Amino acid sequence: MQTTSFRLGRRTFVSAAVLSAVLGSPAFAQAPLDLKILAPAAPGGGWDSASRSLQQVLTSSGASKSVQVVNVPGAGGTVGLAQFVNNAKGDGHQLMTMGITMVGAVLTNKSQVGLDSVTPIARLTGDPLVVVVPANSPHKTLKDLAAALKADTSKVVWAGGSAGGADHILAGLVSKAAGGDPSKLNYVPFSGGGEALAEMLGGRVTAGVSGYNEFESQIKAGKLRALGVSTGKRVTGADVPTLKEQGMDVELVNWRGIVAGPGITPAQKQAFGAAIAKALKSPEWEKILKARGWDDAYLGADEFAAFLKSEQARVKDVLTTIGLVK
Repeated sequence: MQTTSFRLGRRTFVSAAVLSAVLGSPAFAQAPLDLKILAPAAPGGGWDSASRSLQQVLTSSGASKSVQVVNVPGAGGTVGLAQFVNNAKGDGHQLMTMGITMVGAVLTNKSQVGLDSVTPIARLTGDPLVVVVPANSPHKTLKDLAAALKADTSKVVWAGGSAGGADHILAGLVSKAAGGDPSKLNYVPFSGGGEALAEMLGGRVTAGVSGYNEFESQIKAGKLRALGVSTGKRVTGADVPTLKEQGMDVELVNWRGIVAGPGITPAQKQAFGAAIAKALKSPEWEKILKARGWDDAYLGADEFAAFLKSEQARVKDVLTTIGLVK
């Protein structure tokens, strides 16, 4: 990216019209930005990790001069969403990380502020989810868990993230595919993967759902048994079959994206998009994807906007099926 500079001597005259035209040009709009990214969750979670990873590559790649990350947790991200929409209107320096969990939370929390109020900038990553049970669980396979769900869905206690989020959606889809009653899904939401992990290791829940990378160390240590991953293909380096491989027609990716506030100008939207695209093409981003086990799911602004619209319809349908949305 190039930054346009001006040297104004005593005899140099720049009219207001010319200056305005230059400031609105693509070259100026794509100059490195000072940014603030709102992570609508507590430190340590997926949105926080994505925000801080993006912070790192935006600055190291030169796409931004400086990046500040601010955490605003609560209600599946809808507390942060409401604050962001109120504070970031027309602001060319504020972004927010979000994802499929927020899509569900807007519905289940009956949020007064929806995702139609933000400006999609880019889809970033796809996180494979995994269904796990404690190592000493009587459910040795996905087939065993499916049989329990079919016999009495309410007796299978699930642990996962926010109500209406990706984990909850997957638990509902698995229960439905197993022939159980999704409306009797017994799901306990936790604010972080650590709390859900403690419940599983303590034998207080039957099964759990989270991003594979969050449970990977416990799976490899033999403390949790992975029954299946939710993606269309296996996770690289993990000997865990997909749900589809085992005859369960379920596929779900915990995607994450970045959005701007309402009412930004086309030039501001272009500048955001250019900064994000530059950061995501950097070698540093490739290293982060590999280290965290995230898939590259990049979509530009227009493609992401269309995807987000379709996801809102799909998630509403799933949450209605499992009784979370009337």
